[in-house]
Amino acid sequence: MEIYEGKLSESIFDKLRQEALQTWLTGAEVDIAEGIAYQKTLPKAMNFADTLNQADKEHKVLLQPRAGVALLDEHINLLKHLEQECDLLPTTIDAYTRQNQYQEAANGIEKSLAAGHSMLNGFPAVNHGIKGCRKVVESLSKPLEIRHGTPDARLLAEITLASGFTSFEGGGISYNIPYAKKVPLAYSIAAWQYVDRLTGKYEEAGVQINREPFGPLTGTLVPPFISHSVAIIEGLLALEQGVKSVTLGYGQAGNLIQDVAAMISLRELAKEYFNKSGFNDYSLSTVFHQWMGGFPEDESKAFAVISWGAAVAALAKATKVIVKTPHEAMGIPTREANLQGLKCSRQVVNMLADQAMPDTKELREEADLICMEVRAVMDTVISLGSGSVARGAVRAFESGIIDVPFSPAICNRGRLMPVRDYHGAVRLLERGDVPMPDDIYAVHKEKIRERAVAEKRDAGFQMVIDDIYAISKGRLVGRPK
Repeated sequence: MEIYEGKLSESIFDKLRQEALQTWLTGAEVDIAEGIAYQKTLPKAMNFADTLNQADKEHKVLLQPRAGVALLDEHINLLKHLEQECDLLPTTIDAYTRQNQYQEAANGIEKSLAAGHSMLNGFPAVNHGIKGCRKVVESLSKPLEIRHGTPDARLLAEITLASGFTSFEGGGISYNIPYAKKVPLAYSIAAWQYVDRLTGKYEEAGVQINREPFGPLTGTLVPPFISHSVAIIEGLLALEQGVKSVTLGYGQAGNLIQDVAAMISLRELAKEYFNKSGFNDYSLSTVFHQWMGGFPEDESKAFAVISWGAAVAALAKATKVIVKTPHEAMGIPTREANLQGLKCSRQVVNMLADQAMPDTKELREEADLICMEVRAVMDTVISLGSGSVARGAVRAFESGIIDVPFSPAICNRGRLMPVRDYHGAVRLLERGDVPMPDDIYAVHKEKIRERAVAEKRDAGFQMVIDDIYAISKGRLVGRPK
């Protein structure tokens, strides 16, 4: 596959569709018209986009966990257990399905049946097919989203949208760069142009489907302007294909001022670039991801990290927050641990519901800094693409204009190096080939220098290493002992 210009034509869409549906036997079950008709039978309360829009109007922060297991009844029971405490439900997809290895997923189901419990790290929706997925939808009363990590999610999208899921996470960049090593970026973007066009077809038939690019990327010291740029690009690509409901996200970095400023600027910048590109008929919401890095093993300390993430989401007025669990350091959490994370987050969000983050000089300065950084990147991407955001994105990664820290992807240059400043905000130790103006880069260097002086050491890679492990060791900034 290669990148397509503008909205996919019917002939290209049909060609890509036949190719996708033939990759596994459950593809034969899918009929878009029947899927649209089924979606229209679902109650309004189960529509993800509608629920997000209502929350935005009422200034509520919705809670959503991650969850998914291999066996159908076990997955339903897990979600029913979590449904009592969350507002939005997930279905996290297993690793084999993410790599389009459906036979391996089938083997995993068989092993799970033999073991009597899940032997996969998620729900193999493609293998369960429309009948199985609809059983999940019909067993619940809250909106459902597919969360995964798939560079080519065409078949997964076909099956789950036809099954009644009303939100689909991911994008051609955000589900390639952090997850894959050798998948060409042009291939994954083209595959996701298809997913967005499929979503657009549902929209055009009167069914709201929410689309959510994956905001945190690698989840490790990602500067806000990098994740914002990717989110805005994927938002533009979705709108281009007819998507109407877009949720842009950001992963918690740890510094309160920077995180709130990031959430404020994300919404402002998205509207700016969406409107500049001629898109006005859309709904925009935001998602804040609780800490995506290493967690403390001690449950009490883990609850502190969860609480801090919930507090920032509430103060930043995110539309929803993705909730972590006290078992993050130990692997796949139990359903009880997942529920504990939700209850902890609910308490904090409720306590802060009527409080607001003061609009201080420091907050505005940080938001303005992020905006200048994003504009420097986005304007270059648009120029590189000569009218094609998709092509501009590919060229931007090829040239290092966009560079995601600690990505495994060979199409990511990997020259940008982040580190925390004295107060824990993420700054650039090395900007690589990112087009950050010298005066803005000087701000980063000065803030890093302040930390180096205070810690009586040179600013270098050891600082970066210390920062990566800091929270798991009880601090935000990796101070020397």
